[in-house]
Amino acid sequence: MSSFPLQPAGYWKLRTRTLTLGKLPLLMGIVNVTPDSFSDGGHFFDPRVAVEHGLRLAAEGADILDVGGESTRPGAEPVDAHEELRRILPVVDALCKKTNVPISIDTSKAMVAQRAADAGAEVINDVTSLKGDPSMISLAVETGCGVCIMHMRGTPRTMQNNPIYDDVVAEVLDDLRARRDALPAVGIEHDRIAIDPGIGFGKTTEHNLQLLANAWRFHALGSPVLVGHSRKRFLDGFISSNAADSTIAGEEKPKLPLDSARTAGTIGVGLSLARQGVQILRVHDVAAMRQALLFFDSTGGLE
Repeated sequence: MSSFPLQPAGYWKLRTRTLTLGKLPLLMGIVNVTPDSFSDGGHFFDPRVAVEHGLRLAAEGADILDVGGESTRPGAEPVDAHEELRRILPVVDALCKKTNVPISIDTSKAMVAQRAADAGAEVINDVTSLKGDPSMISLAVETGCGVCIMHMRGTPRTMQNNPIYDDVVAEVLDDLRARRDALPAVGIEHDRIAIDPGIGFGKTTEHNLQLLANAWRFHALGSPVLVGHSRKRFLDGFISSNAADSTIAGEEKPKLPLDSARTAGTIGVGLSLARQGVQILRVHDVAAMRQALLFFDSTGGLE
């Protein structure tokens, strides 16, 4: 960590507990209860299957389980609160009863967050930084949940429409600093706030790579840094732009399946983020990421 001089935050206060943040990043396992998420949409749409998946991620070493009922992939259409609740509430309720792993609710709707918190959720993970619903801030104050604020330009429907930055790292950092500074004034304590630079949310492949290479700079905000890069489309863009000639003597080289290719990229980026002191990685493949981190650390990668 000597080349990354900023001191990472050491803990994150949730609704009823405090997470200690150490040398190895915590893993937030993704439980998408949606028919249309970009990577695993429909795989866990049945609540029973979603619960089984969440318990499997917990057994694999997930430190947090993030349950979402509305896709935020580029171009995604919004889902009304009642449908989102129908999808997630049985899952949140069951996971809160069957595991001690803290549950995060991935939503921008206060009504959904409230019902999830009533069922036992500890974190509100809101891609709009608590701006999408005027009732979300008061709900976060009342419940005492930990909150994750994420940078995004536009909405999931519009965010990839030619995003432009002069200096993406500085601009995202400034936007998150302004939001982080505003929340304590309305009752959300600083130590309950985690920040997320929003990989893939209104950024090009190059923007994403710049943010990931400079993730250490976000420790300047004094909050836990959470990064959700898992299986995202920019990984394909980077691999394609750096691929060698895809044919040999007129025959096309075999390609890895989409999930396999993105998983490899996810792990590679995750190791870089761990070395930069990022405290929380939001990932689909908990077991693979956990094993990679353990071997990386045991062979001197985090020294």
